[in-house]
Amino acid sequence: MKTLFRFLREAEETGPAAEARKRRLKSDGHGGWLDARGNYVAKTEGNKLRFINQRQAKDEGPVQQMAKRRADDDLAGAPLQKRQDPKRPAKAQEDPKTAKKGKEEEQTGEKSISDALTVVFGRFNPPTAGHEKLLNQAKTTAAGGDLKIYPSRTQDNKKNPLDVDMKVSYMRKMFKDFEEQIINDSEMISIFNVLIAASEEGYKNVNIVVGADRQAEFESLSQKYNGDLYDFDQIRVVSAGPRDDSMDTVEGISSSKQRKAVVDDDFESFKKGTPKSMTDADAQALFDAVRTGMKQKKKVKEEYDLWEIAPKQDTRSVRENYMLGKIFNLGEIVESLNTGLIGKVIRKGTNYLICVTEQNYMFKSWIHDVMETKDKKVKPATETGIYGVPGKDREVGTVAHRRYAQSMVPGQGEIKNFNIREFINRHRVKS
Repeated sequence: MKTLFRFLREAEETGPAAEARKRRLKSDGHGGWLDARGNYVAKTEGNKLRFINQRQAKDEGPVQQMAKRRADDDLAGAPLQKRQDPKRPAKAQEDPKTAKKGKEEEQTGEKSISDALTVVFGRFNPPTAGHEKLLNQAKTTAAGGDLKIYPSRTQDNKKNPLDVDMKVSYMRKMFKDFEEQIINDSEMISIFNVLIAASEEGYKNVNIVVGADRQAEFESLSQKYNGDLYDFDQIRVVSAGPRDDSMDTVEGISSSKQRKAVVDDDFESFKKGTPKSMTDADAQALFDAVRTGMKQKKKVKEEYDLWEIAPKQDTRSVRENYMLGKIFNLGEIVESLNTGLIGKVIRKGTNYLICVTEQNYMFKSWIHDVMETKDKKVKPATETGIYGVPGKDREVGTVAHRRYAQSMVPGQGEIKNFNIREFINRHRVKS
């Protein structure tokens, strides 16, 4: 016969509590579960965890549940009704828009809670007036639903001079309408982390807003791993409009141009690339911060290679160095500047790279959209939150599964022309 202690222990090792522990969630003591940031993300329903989105959390969180219980208690004791203004009729005190919306929902049976999330993931190094256009498009796409903006977390003295804390600080100052949506989360390293988190929070659909030049890359990558890393009914990659560095309009403003202006000590050009609402003093402070991050001495134009700090401004030099084998060679670790993914170069194209992450996920990037990370190792699954291998590589009997199994066995990964008959004969047990 089981003791009570053993019964409770076994219950904790299985069911929702076990699942919550795997996801590093903490109990609120009332059947709810909180993430590492203290956000209410899931609740226990029977023997399962039900993940909820941001809007549902506002209705189902511990504070709201406690308020509901108190209201129920009051109801049992005949609570005092809300006082009405005697000078105004009861109907006049109800918001007509709210009443109309409620009637429509009653008739159609539709809920106002959105199950879609709109996300923006980018470098913003430094933030520009072009990014303001991007965020406005994201706001339009969200259409009143949830919107989250994640700046990437890479920092170096060439392409990413601002550290993430400083970058977020300037973004919130420059884009005041999006202050609450700009999120500084150490776990959101890549677009994969963003999509995994959204899926776990209960969103069924996701919109990813990017520049037109990055639309195809995000479309291919996000769709490729839907059902493996995350699970959405629909993924939409929305273009914020064309980008052309040769133009003098907002479409031609880029972080690359801004970094070039800094090393050229050209504040006037830099100021033109900031939002109109930004004061000269704030623009100068950002200019100085970028210069400090790039380790440029004040009022001194130092020698530099343009392609290293602004590759899109000098794509010819990028390709020349690439073809000469000076950069992005096989086996080297690189980071995608667009998606934040870090991986090893396994194939070199004419002007692109095929890379694979530590978790065996492949991605493709143009050579002007990556940077070498010689002093940075590929992050383990415990840091990225990405585990396992794609579903297509787990199907027993397939070539993909055989190749994956080979890669896990020392010495087998180098075998290019695998012959199953030779393998069987070599390892056959002799009678």
